[in-house]
Formats: sequence, C-alpha cells, structure tokens
Amino acid sequence: MNGFLKSLLDVFKEPSVVIGLIALLGLLLQRKSLSDTVKGTVKAFVGFLVLAAGAAVVSGALTPFGDMFQHAFGVQGVVPNNEAIVGEVLTEFGSQAALIFFFGMVVNVLLARFTRLKFIYLSGHVALYLAAMIAVILMANGFATWEAVLWGSLAQGLITTLSPALVQPWVRRVTGRDEVALGHTGGVGIWFGGLVGKVLGDARKSKSTEDLKIPQGLGFLRDTTVVIATSMGVIYLLVTLIAGAGYVESHLSGGQWYLIWAVMQAGKFAAGVFVILAGVRAVLAEILPAFKGISEKLVPAAKPALDVPILFTFAPNAVLIGFLASFVGGLLGMGLLVGLGTTIIIPGVVAHFMTGAAAGVVGNATGGRRGAVLGAFANGLLITFLPLLVLPFLGNVGMKNSTFSDADFGVAGFLVGGAAQWGKFAVIGLVLVSLAAVVAGSALAGRRRPATVSGTADEDGADAGHGRENTLTK
Repeated sequence: MNGFLKSLLDVFKEPSVVIGLIALLGLLLQRKSLSDTVKGTVKAFVGFLVLAAGAAVVSGALTPFGDMFQHAFGVQGVVPNNEAIVGEVLTEFGSQAALIFFFGMVVNVLLARFTRLKFIYLSGHVALYLAAMIAVILMANGFATWEAVLWGSLAQGLITTLSPALVQPWVRRVTGRDEVALGHTGGVGIWFGGLVGKVLGDARKSKSTEDLKIPQGLGFLRDTTVVIATSMGVIYLLVTLIAGAGYVESHLSGGQWYLIWAVMQAGKFAAGVFVILAGVRAVLAEILPAFKGISEKLVPAAKPALDVPILFTFAPNAVLIGFLASFVGGLLGMGLLVGLGTTIIIPGVVAHFMTGAAAGVVGNATGGRRGAVLGAFANGLLITFLPLLVLPFLGNVGMKNSTFSDADFGVAGFLVGGAAQWGKFAVIGLVLVSLAAVVAGSALAGRRRPATVSGTADEDGADAGHGRENTLTK
C-alpha cells in the first residue's frame, strides 16, 4: 500500500503528467473519440515538456546577463517577462500551479454562475502564469501542497473574476458592446490607463489617434518576436559595452568576441520565449475548449473574457502609440530606480507591448490622443514599480533575474505575499473575506438594480457604440 501511494505521489509531482491528466479529463467530458482523446492528452503532455525546454533556454540567456549587469552597475537587474519567470516556476512548482490553474477555472465558473459578475476568463496562458505566481508565493512561504492548491485556487478564481469586471466600463466604451470582456493580467494597469486618459486627456476626445498617419516602416513593431529579439539585442549590447570586453570574454563568453556573444544571448532569449509560447499554446489548445463548453452550459449569460488583442482592431494607431508611450514610462521608471539604488526593473518589451497598447486604446477612447499617450505612460510606470513589491515573496525564484510583469501580478502578488508573511491564517482570512465581499456585494447590487445584467448600465457604456463600426469579429 505504501508503495502504491508513493508511486501515485510521484505521478502528481510531475507537472507534465498533471497537465496531461487535466487534458484527458477535459477531453472525456467533451466525449471525444478515442483517437482525439489520445492525441489531445499526448499533445498536452508533450506541450508542457516543450515549455520546460524553452524555460531552460531563457534561463541560460538570463543568468549571464544578471552577472554582467551586476558587474557593470553594482546592482541587480531584473527583466519582467512572464514566460521567462513562469518557465522557472513550473520546473519547481509545476504540479501545484497546474492544479491551481484547473481548480481556479472552476471557481471562476462558480462565481460567474452565482454572482452578477458574469465573466468567464478564457485567456488561458495568463491564467496559467497567474497560477504559477500564486503557487510559488504560497509554497515559498511554508504552505503544504494541499493548502496551496485549496487557497490558491480560491484566490485565482477571485482574481480572474474581478479583473475583467474592473476593466469592463472601458471595454464597453471602446467596443460599443457589452457582450465581451477583457481577460488579461494587465487589467489593473489598463484600467488605470483609461482612468488617467479620462482625467488628464482631452475631455471632448476631438483628436483621436486614428486620425494620424503612422509610417509603414514601423510595422515590424507589431511582431512580438522581432520586437523581443531587437530590444533585448540593444539591451544586451549596451550592458556588454559597459561591462567591458575583458570581463565578458574572460568570465562569460569563453573567449568568444563579446559583441557577437551579446547578440547570440539576445537571440537565445527570444528563441526561448518563442518555444515557451509554443508549449503554452499546445497545452491550452486541449484544455480550454472543454472548459469553455462546460462554462457555457452552466452560465448561459456569461461574457467571455478574452486576451488584449480583441481591443487592437478598434484603434490600430493607438496600439503603436500606447506601446511606445508605455515603454518610455518604463525607461523613466528605470531611471528613477537607478537613482534610488534599488533593484533595477528593466523594461519588459512584451508587457509594454501588450498592456501598453491596450492602455493606449482605452486611453484614446476616454481622452483622445492625449489620453492614449498619458494613459499608456501611466501603465508603463505602474508595471515598472509594481514588480518590486512582488520580488521579496518569490523565494529563490525571485533571484533568477526575471519576474512577473503585468499589473495584476503586482497587486495580487503583493496582497497574497504580504498576507503569507503574516502567516497562513492571514492568507485564509484575506481569501475568505474577499470571497464574502464579492458574494455580498453582488447580492446587494442585485437588489438595487434587479432589471440590469452585470455591469451593463453605467455612464461609460451607455452610448459608446454610436456611429462606430463593430470590428470585434474581424
């Protein structure tokens, strides 16, 4: 009996096996054929192994970069990149993260079913990243696996329900509809960008970003892989030049010419991120369809919360302007951190591209061109300083020269991590109080406005679609 239990425990210690079993369960619930079930299970299993392989490549590129940065500036330099840090986390806490991810989806569906927050979080990749952050915080702060899975799943479900609800007024203003929501871990930053655009932007919205002519030569900035490779190449080269050829060639490159070494390390980083994304897509392609089908049956009035590109077609110019403004905010924030002498958060290109672009789109909707620039700039500052709040709670993973990038990670990580340092009961109290507040608040809202559906009748969404072509389905 003990041998059987040990074997079972060994099975669940392998995150790739846990992912495969979750995919198998989803495929069985969909009543797929034997052929499709075997194929989907194996693809999910192998997809996680692909993800782990990409994580090793990213780690191999970041480790010497961290050493070189510390030698050049005398401080630790951290690159906020979700794929890089998640790859590190999943190699150590992959089973816990996979279970939090799965049961967190269940909690999200239940909250949508029994409250007025009818948002089903379908951006599976960032939900998996969020689960990884929760797992490492709880496990690094003394939680047993079952405790981390239980309370982590409840926290995950709460976050993935509340984040779309927070941004929904701006989504209605951008799209002119209330049938879809935004599901992304940049929710807090995007909401803040819309708020800044509304307060500091052009109240009349007389000048839109879409009236501008953007040079076609900047089109490459919309390709994420190209942007990562190019920007990391510039960063690596700058730090390499400051560190000096002597140090790099004697301590890091094994005698290889230091400039070509820097270019190769940047390329490896971009390649590793590309491989991680391929693994994530392979895993989620087998898990999400089952979740979506089940949620649609249980919550007929639900709104799907989708990734940030759903907003991009409404203001393509704002996408590019938002990315650039957010990145400038990140550079300014990095300069401030240099002056403060703290850990340096190097602007993460992916985070500034995805969340900065979305903040630019909502900022344009709330405050015109000025709103797009200022809203995205505010997002850039936010995702530069928030990662600092999470680093102390990540244990050994926090020393890997990478961290979580988006604003939701910063806010949720700080709350959960801060509570975890007070003790297990503080985390339990935080989760239960938050859960009770969501349920009670929903019930009170239902009594006050019994005729409305979740979040459909606020001033921001009343006439947002007037005169605008709907491009959601393009």
